[in-house]
Parts: sequence; structure tokens; C-alpha cells
Amino acid sequence: MAKIISDSLWELAAAEVQHQESEEETVSERTVFLMGSKAGGKTSILLRCLERDEAPKPTLALEYTFGRRARGHNTPKDIAHLWELGGGTSLSDLVQIPITSVSVSRLSVILVLDLSKPNDLWVTMEKLLQAVQTQVDKVFSQAAQAHKSKPGTKNPQFVHPAARVLPKDYPDFDSEKKKVVSKTLRFIAHYHAASLIFTSIKSESLMSKIKSFFSHLAFGLDRGKTLSSDLNKALLIPAGSDSFSQIGPPSVTDVDITSLHAKNPKDLWRKVYEHVFPHENASEQKELKDPSKDPQYSEPQIDAMRAQKDQELEQYKKNAAKSWKGLELET
Repeated sequence: MAKIISDSLWELAAAEVQHQESEEETVSERTVFLMGSKAGGKTSILLRCLERDEAPKPTLALEYTFGRRARGHNTPKDIAHLWELGGGTSLSDLVQIPITSVSVSRLSVILVLDLSKPNDLWVTMEKLLQAVQTQVDKVFSQAAQAHKSKPGTKNPQFVHPAARVLPKDYPDFDSEKKKVVSKTLRFIAHYHAASLIFTSIKSESLMSKIKSFFSHLAFGLDRGKTLSSDLNKALLIPAGSDSFSQIGPPSVTDVDITSLHAKNPKDLWRKVYEHVFPHENASEQKELKDPSKDPQYSEPQIDAMRAQKDQELEQYKKNAAKSWKGLELET
């Protein structure tokens, strides 16, 4: 009996070693998708996290790069697919490229918001998060349909860690306005089961925390146990460590919350936030859908040729319309 037990233990040990070796030989692939405020610091954060000594350039539409990291000596390198969406909210339709049935199971979204423009913060955040949610829902709907057509396959599963990262220095708000921004972002982060991190490119200590968190999202490394919820300091609240009771109600003193007639808690936070930071001149600040008309990408010779071709196209359309009218009269 002793020999049988001994043999079984050796077999179990050998099986465990083989299992660990097979895991080490398997290359892990994750996707990290950065999006957020226009010129909000996404590229700067990405370059610092990848330790690339390059000057950040404006992101053209949607850009891709990748990172690799070995888990140990003589082991295959894990891969992180890194996508960055430019243009603020104007190109949100492009989320369908990085968010696919292949990437969605190991996808992290980093939403970068610019605290120096608090009046645009809610609109930017809401539109981009909605674009992500819509695409994720679409991917899972397609996966569910495929599952129904192929009996015996496993149900698709998705765990979605996300980070809310704010790159700029905290602006000089008065204490009450600062509290509104901080508490609102805490609510939104907890509502979406996301992490909330305040950072600044100018602060090495804050950037080191961002690097640790980025490595966690990109390669599955330990993110650390740092937590800071003091509203007078840079917030760092990992997903799952906050609660609605700790966040409390919206901070506002000059309006009766019951008079806002909110439909749900999120709507209440939105109305309070926009009461303090109204979205200014939404029609004037509407972002361009066509990047070719964006001044930051101007190229005089190319733009002049494009304008000429646009005029020729319009003239062609008018001539074609006249031709069709003539044919209709003849018949």
C-alpha cells in the first residue's frame, strides 16, 4: 500500500511540473486600449510605460504598437498589443478595430481624462465609455449567436479590468470644485468596476505607480497594494477597493439635489457635475469627424490639392444630376 501511495505522489508531482512547464511555454497575449481627451497625454503615458525615449507626436486616428516581456530566463516573451485612439471623441467609431472577439477576453481599456478641462470631462468620458460598451455588447452578441450554432462549445467569458487615468497636473480649483471632480470620478470608476488613478508626467513618483499598473494590465504582473483616497492628494484607488458608501453623495451646496429630477444615480452625478462645470459652447466645440480638416494635421500643398479635387467632385455631381434630369425628360 505504501508503494502505491508513493508512486501516486510521484506521478502527481511529475504532472504538476509538466503543467507548470507547459504554462511557461505558452505565450500570453493581452490588449491594452488607450483613449480619452484630445491632447490629454495618452502618448506621453504610453511612451513612459514602455520606457521609450521619444518625443510624443499627435496621434493620427488609431495607432498600434506592442510590448514584449519575458516571464523568466529562457522563456517565451508575453505580448501586449497596444492601441491608442486619437482625436478625442471624434473618432470613437474606430473602437471596433481593437475590440474584437479575439481580443475582448483579455482586454483592458485606459481612459485618459484631462483635468485642466473639467467642462469637457463628462461629455468626453460618457461618449467614449458608451462607444466601448456598445462594441463589447456587439462582440458578445455575435459570440452568443456563434455559440448557439455550434453545440458543445464553451460559453464565451469576459473579465474586463479597466483603468481611469488622469495625466495632467491637478488644476487650481477651489476645494469644493476639486471635491466635485474627485468624488464624481470615484463614483464613475466604481460604477464601471474600474480603477481610478491621478497622475502627472512631471511627477516621477506618480509615474512609477502608473508603470506598475500598466505592467499589471499588459503582462499580468502584480499591481501592488497602494491605495490613496484622500481628496486633497492624487487618488489611486484599485478596482474593487472602493464602495458607494465610502464615496458618499454628490458634493454640492448651492442646489437642492431633489430639484434635479434625476432618473438614476448616474444621472444624478451627471447633473450635479454639469451644474458645477457646465459644458461650454457644445456646438462651437464639436469635434471634426473628418481628420483631414483638423488644423493640427495641415499640409498646405496636400490640402490645396484636396480642395481642388473636392471642387471637381462637386462639379461632377452637379453635371451628373443634370444629365439624369435630361434623360428623364427625354423618356
